[in-house]
Order: sequence, then C-alpha cells, then structure tokens
Amino acid sequence: MKKIIFLWLLILCPISSYANQCKIYWLIGINEVAFTPCKVEAEQGNAEAQYILGLMYDEGDGIEQDVQKAAYWYKKSAEQGKSDAQFNLAVMYDHGDGIEQDKQKALYWYTKAAEHGNSNSQNNLAVMYDKGDGIEQDVQKALYWYTKAAEKGESAAQFNLAVMYEIGNGIEQDKHKAVYWYTKAAEQGHSYSQNNLAVLYEIGNGVEQDKQMAAYWYTKSAIQGFSQAQFNLALMYDEDDDIEQMVYWYTKAAEQGDSEAQYNLAILYDKGDGVEQDKHKALYWYTKAAEQGLSNAQNNLAVMYDEGDGIEQDKQKALHWYTKAAEKGEPKAQYRLAFIYDKGDDVKQDKLKAVYWYTKAAEQGHSKAQYNLALIYDQGDGIEQNKSLANNYFKQSCELGFEKACNKLKNN
Repeated sequence: MKKIIFLWLLILCPISSYANQCKIYWLIGINEVAFTPCKVEAEQGNAEAQYILGLMYDEGDGIEQDVQKAAYWYKKSAEQGKSDAQFNLAVMYDHGDGIEQDKQKALYWYTKAAEHGNSNSQNNLAVMYDKGDGIEQDVQKALYWYTKAAEKGESAAQFNLAVMYEIGNGIEQDKHKAVYWYTKAAEQGHSYSQNNLAVLYEIGNGVEQDKQMAAYWYTKSAIQGFSQAQFNLALMYDEDDDIEQMVYWYTKAAEQGDSEAQYNLAILYDKGDGVEQDKHKALYWYTKAAEQGLSNAQNNLAVMYDEGDGIEQDKQKALHWYTKAAEKGEPKAQYRLAFIYDKGDDVKQDKLKAVYWYTKAAEQGHSKAQYNLALIYDQGDGIEQNKSLANNYFKQSCELGFEKACNKLKNN
C-alpha cells in the first residue's frame, strides 16, 4: 500500500531562529537541504523530524533510499505517538516492505495509530480482522474499525463497510446501509463503490431500480478506468442497441485485460454484429481471452483454427485450444475433441480418448455427444460392446430432441 502523507498547510512567516528548519525545507520541496536539519532534529528526539526523515529514507527522496533506516526513524517517531509514523511502520511490517514481515507488529502499530484516529490505520486494521490476515478473524472488530474510518470519510473503509452490509459477512445483511456507504464512497470518486452502487441501482437491490442512476455511476467509474464498470456499461448499451458506445466500452475494458469484454468484442468482430466483420480482430481478442483461461473463447478460437474461418487453417492449434477448453468443462469443446479422436482428424485415432471426451460432454447434456457415444457402445467400436449403455445414451439424446437418436431407439 502506498504510504499516505498528511500535511498541514503552513503560513511561512519570518523566523528569528533555525528551529524546525527540517519541516520548513521539506514542505517547500528542498529535500537535499532539509536532510541535515532533519537528521539533527531527529537525533534530538523531535518526532516530526523523525517521521520526515523516515519518509525521506523510505522514498529515496533527496537521499539514497534505505528502508532499514526508514523503519528505524518511523519507529522512533511512532514510539512518541506520531500516528502517521505508526501507520507507515505498520504498513512496512504488514507487507514485509524492506523489513521482515511481522503481522503481529503490524497489528500493534495499526492499533496504536487507529486509536489516535488515523483513518487509514483504522481501515487497514479492519481489513486484518476482516480477512483474519495473520491474526484471528474477528468480524465484529472489523465492523467497528471500518465504521470508525468510514465516519471519518475514508472512502476505502466506506467501500469495505458497504460490502460487509451487502453480503452480510458475519453481520446482519442490510442493503440500505450498503447503498448508504457505497454512495458516500462513490461521491468521493471511489471507482469500485461507483460500480457496485450502479449494480444495485440497475437491479433495484436495496434501492429503487433506476437505470439512469446505474448508467450515471457506471460511467463515473468507467471514466476512471475501472474495467468492470466499463464492461457493465457496455452491457447496458448493448441492451439499448447503442452499438457505438457498446463497442467503445467493450474495447476499453478489453484493453485492460477484462476477459469477458475481450470475448464479447471478439464475437462482435467474428459475426460482424453491428460492426464491420473482421476475422483477424476476432482472432486477436479470442486469443487474449483464451490465454486468460476463458473456456468459451478457447472453444471459439479452436473453431476458427479448425475451420480456417477467415484465417489460415491450423489443426494443431485447434487441437490445443479444444483441449484447453475441454479441460475446463466446456461441453462443445469436449464434443469436438472427442470427434477429432473418434475420426482421427489430423491426429492419431484414439477411441478411448473419444469415449472419454464424449462421456464428459454427454454428462453435461450434449445431445450429439450422447448419440455418438451410444453408437460406439452399440457397435463395440474400439471398446467393449454394451447395448444397454448404448440405449441409455440414445434415450438421453432423444429426450433432448436429437432425431437420429430417436430413430435408433425405434430400430433397436
């Protein structure tokens, strides 16, 4: 977590002594000049100077970075009750930031700063209790500290508190309080809160349904670059048949790595649905989503390579992506992979692999897989014949409306 520096606005007046030169030079950004008086004042026990010196070592701001010295001076300042130093020291222990990670010390210093009213520490302390991060989970303490920080206007805490109330995470679910705290954070520009608040307005959950308010908050979040909001906004424009805005926001989300947006954008280019058909753009976005493990994209990418659909046919790449999708449970890919092994389509024929993948797809209700699996058992094609099992799969396929299976049942 980035360390947060709180600065009071100072009015610089003529001074008759060199006292507090450290803070004065530091505030006006002359860190090289500030270092010497800061070090002198810190060694004399000035908590503010110790904190500033810790920051300078921590960030390498005007001096060579040295996190060990940063921790040393933060601790000196923290021990004198400087809450910002307590917070920064806690962050270092929390994340092992240049020093050995120690959750108990992080807890100690977050608590010290939180008790002094430091809202960032209150939020981070709540997170530790909420997740049981290195300490025993305590939802009530998490709620207490989130509330303290939220009431001070800390947007991250307001968001976390809203999530607790929305989900009912160890506390009584309260959608109205969720909306209240999401709104507080959203009004401060917290993009996650803006997105979540938009979702509640869109579906009318805890607040009266209001599509315009949903679009308003999605847009606020999307403009800040939150990919989930961009994706959700694109979906809204899709429902409204606003193709231009839909493609714009899908693209924004896709460029940030949102796999669902990449997949939806690929489909648009693949089918030429509202945009000019472009198989190479479809290939590009299917690949991006497939590489992130999205099984639908993996299957569609495999189909493109399998059929040479607007691109150069490549059976090996098709096999690769069918396998990836099949292993993730995609029934269409399981069926197609089984068919490839069944027929020996540019691979060595393997009836056992065919049966395996037909079975996987059949168990998910794929009627053609059920029919082809039934044929193999009916004929004993590469495996032991089993008429009873064959009829069972013919029946399942027939019940799903596959006519060839129904005809087989009549003739068996």
